[in-house]
Amino acid sequence: MHALWYLYAEIMNELELRHLRCLVAIVETGSFTDAAIELGVSQAAVSRNLLALEQLLGVRLLHRTSRSVTPTTAGVQALAQARQVLAAADNLVAAATTGHTRLRIGHAWSAMGRHTLEFQRHWAARYPDVQLELIRTNSATGGLAEGLCDMAVLRTEADAGRFASETVGYEPRYCALAADDPWARRRSIRLAEVPQRTLLIDRRTGTTTPELWPQDARPKIQDTRDIDDWLAIIAAGGGIGITPEGTTAQYQRDGVVFRPLRDAPPVPVKMIWRRHDPHPSTHAAIALLADLYRGPRQVRP
Repeated sequence: MHALWYLYAEIMNELELRHLRCLVAIVETGSFTDAAIELGVSQAAVSRNLLALEQLLGVRLLHRTSRSVTPTTAGVQALAQARQVLAAADNLVAAATTGHTRLRIGHAWSAMGRHTLEFQRHWAARYPDVQLELIRTNSATGGLAEGLCDMAVLRTEADAGRFASETVGYEPRYCALAADDPWARRRSIRLAEVPQRTLLIDRRTGTTTPELWPQDARPKIQDTRDIDDWLAIIAAGGGIGITPEGTTAQYQRDGVVFRPLRDAPPVPVKMIWRRHDPHPSTHAAIALLADLYRGPRQVRP
């Protein structure tokens, strides 16, 4: 058993991807000459790599004649394994390098709100070599903790031990109502009026909590699962909601209207990222979004 282990270890130490690439190229092109052209090396290098591979494995891999090259029985098995190893190596390289050519920004509900389209257009113009992907997932970290994105836009707090964050702007709060709700005819709603109604909240990703009101004057709470559930219940008249301005820009739904909520504190918009593993484009994304949030409509606490 120990002798076999040492033999395996010795083969793995000496085996190189170039050996496997030569085997695959010879079989696929049908000749050593064409394999050399395919790989961009000399024919002698192809022959040396194949010989080294056969010596490492201790078996003959190819039948060679003046007119053809075909794999032996052992060669057929080695060829299948070689292709799997090379594919895995290519996947490893792609996974490692894609992180620098793609930026995935996660969010739970509203992305960058009314700035979303503008952010996408500015990013494409400024950083054409870094593909931008926006990913919505009903996660408290916008998918960052789950590894679904490189950074995330949040309007709630994140674990400061795991994630770094920076506030890029603030959004006023709005009240979401059924279109035929009596309050829908008003221009705005006061925060102190909300306890008269049933309030729909998402405890996992939402920005609204009972702490917005004094303990003895809080509304009746009904939990919802996600943004689609929240909007559907509101449209049916099952309650009202409170949400940052970003939701009003991203979710125009038949049967739902939004009215400004007076006297309510604004919601900070933050970008978060893994503290010890930031994406190379992290600070560029922060700077761009912060620039977009600056302006006459920005609300500060």
